[in-house]
Amino acid sequence: MSSEIELQNQIRLAIASPTVKMFRNNVGALTTKDGRLVTFGLCVGSSDLIGFTSKTITADMVGKQVAIFTALEIKTPTGKVSPAQTKFVDMVNKHGGIGAIVRSVDDAVEQVL
Repeated sequence: MSSEIELQNQIRLAIASPTVKMFRNNVGALTTKDGRLVTFGLCVGSSDLIGFTSKTITADMVGKQVAIFTALEIKTPTGKVSPAQTKFVDMVNKHGGIGAIVRSVDDAVEQVL
């Protein structure tokens, strides 16, 4: 079985296309030598891969393309999803984006291509 980072790299290669742009979103915190807490990443619970999927809109928008916010939370087949991660994915979907918890390359391809 692949680790999450191995699966994430396989997914990034599989979904790379002119219409999908995804970026690694490292989320966490660290304490500097002088004791300051530094947080990084989009927000608590935000997905591993953040970006957009370009879609062509229907004729009423004269064939223009739009970038749809896309968030993929990568988990191995047995990986646990935190409540914050579920909440983030649900929020993305509620607001018209593409949010998904993906456990394989096929899952990711199905979501964005």
